[in-house]
Amino acid sequence: MNLDWTRIAAELDARGWALTGPVLTPETCARATDLYAEEAPFRSRVVMARHGFGRGEYKYFAYPLPETVQRLRAGLYPPLAAIANGWMARLGEERRFPQALDGMLERCHAAGQTRPTPLLLTYGPGDYNCLHQDLYGEHVFPLQAAFLLDQPGRDFTGGEFVIVEQRPRQQSAAQVVPLAQGEGVIFAVRERPAEGTRGVHRRILRHGVSEVRGGTRRTLGVIFHDAA
Repeated sequence: MNLDWTRIAAELDARGWALTGPVLTPETCARATDLYAEEAPFRSRVVMARHGFGRGEYKYFAYPLPETVQRLRAGLYPPLAAIANGWMARLGEERRFPQALDGMLERCHAAGQTRPTPLLLTYGPGDYNCLHQDLYGEHVFPLQAAFLLDQPGRDFTGGEFVIVEQRPRQQSAAQVVPLAQGEGVIFAVRERPAEGTRGVHRRILRHGVSEVRGGTRRTLGVIFHDAA
């Protein structure tokens, strides 16, 4: 995938998230949002309020994934695997991730994590998503992506993507991610390495969406490990 991976890697190392720049055209975004009304592409639907996750809802895709979703998942994975393996080395961990998505999914499926995790999320006025981490099982790929399918200010107001980082011996820091339609944010699923006065340490991250004040906000989530 033709992205500025040097910049993305540097920003992920520095703060745990990075913008992709424009990736999906408005037409591709519209086709993706139209899928939500269908049943065949999905394996399950989650109403957030029933589980204390916030307000709004989302649907997990079933296999085989729609072409756009599969292309994003397979195209983003290899350069992210290189970044993830660098993170593991910095954290002093022995585990490493396969160079291709198929290898990661084989590892998940051998451990009973066989359910696909890419998803479409939809929010209306008053909806929001609590801070959380998308873990799903023993095998967790440490990076994921979310692509905004609607245009802020035109299609919805509010609904900012928020990342909160827990810092050792300091108060947590919140960051608002300035997404545009068709743009993605790549971010740490659970933790990232950071340099400190005593060497490299782990910083824990959670992500969510602030309250939507008006309109409709849809997001495509791309997660690289499957669920148990």
